[in-house]
Amino acid sequence: MTLNDVPIAQQATVRELRSQGSIRRRLLDLGITPGTMIEPVHTSPSGSMRAYFVKGTMIALRDSESREIWVE
Repeated sequence: MTLNDVPIAQQATVRELRSQGSIRRRLLDLGITPGTMIEPVHTSPSGSMRAYFVKGTMIALRDSESREIWVE
C-alpha cells in the first residue's frame, strides 16, 4: 500500500521509496527512509496535499510524492 492510502491518524512503517532523482533526495533528507514510522495527520482543503508526522516533525507532501512511498 502507498502512503497516500493510509487513513488519517493511523501510523505506518515506510517499506521503500520508488521515487527517483531530486524528489527521492528530498524525501531522504526529510527522514523518510525504510523502517521509519510515519502518520498522516491532515489533508489540505483541496485534497492535493497531506501533512505527515515523521521523526518529531510535521511535513507536507503532494499526493504525487506520497504515492511513491510504499508502507506496511
